[in-house]
Amino acid sequence: QVQLVESGGGSVQAGGSLRLACTASGYTGRTYCMAWFRQAPGKQREGVATIHTALGTTYYTNSVKGRFTISQDNAKNTVFLQMNSLKPEDTAMYYCAADPPYSTCARFTGYNYWGQGTQVTVSS
Repeated sequence: QVQLVESGGGSVQAGGSLRLACTASGYTGRTYCMAWFRQAPGKQREGVATIHTALGTTYYTNSVKGRFTISQDNAKNTVFLQMNSLKPEDTAMYYCAADPPYSTCARFTGYNYWGQGTQVTVSS
């Protein structure tokens, strides 16, 4: 069973930066897709970025390309989301998710393990 714990959310002004962290346990030695999702009030949850824990390949939704970077520290079982040039529309609850890679990690569907989320608020 995979457990995920997010941290690093907070409030920032537009143009600022935040770094989110997701620490995983329960899957030592296995390969997973790790992903960040977000959900704003009144909106559907959307995928933000993914990373293949063995290959290091990444995948982003178009709205964050060039601003957000997903990375990992395998020694600490932690995945990061560096968010730069933040906009008010990035305000949301951000969730970490995990899933076995199957054929690809370039996807935002089928994730089975979820964290509790961390709030990101960007003011104008």
